[in-house]
Amino acid sequence: MKKLLAIFALGASPAMAASGKPFFSLSNTDFVVSIGFLVFIGIILYYKVPAKITGLLDARAAQIKAELDEARALRDEAKALLASYERKQKEVQEQSDRIVANAKEEAMTAAAQAKADLQTSIARRMAAAEDQIASAEASAIRAVREQAIAVAVAAAGDVLAKQMTAEGASASIDAAIKQVEAKLH
Repeated sequence: MKKLLAIFALGASPAMAASGKPFFSLSNTDFVVSIGFLVFIGIILYYKVPAKITGLLDARAAQIKAELDEARALRDEAKALLASYERKQKEVQEQSDRIVANAKEEAMTAAAQAKADLQTSIARRMAAAEDQIASAEASAIRAVREQAIAVAVAAAGDVLAKQMTAEGASASIDAAIKQVEAKLH
């Protein structure tokens, strides 16, 4: 059927009407070219070139399909890998945010502790300074009292020495001894 269709197509070509020579003559170049074309088509069909070309095209289509499938698989794998890396990045970001938050919290805690320690230290130093001041004040008061007592004793001794007679002195000494005895027992 294909052969008849090809012959009719060639028979109805403009080559048939192109020249005044008979078409089926070897001197007609159109006829020779048509014969050569038909022989060429015949050889191609005899050796099943269209089937081979179709087979090669089918093989190429299958290869392209396989490459597309592989590309889709690689794309899916790349998407999965990208999603995995994005999850890991998100986890790392969250972890770093937690670390920063913990560091800030620890810094605030350390600052509050340092402030409390400083206030405690200042309070201790103030208490120590107040104790030293009170001690120095008590020491100064004691020294002034001792000095006043010494001056008073010396003055009293001078006054008593001037006013006292030998009998008054011995009575005074006896009274002092009795007083000491009473305090010791």
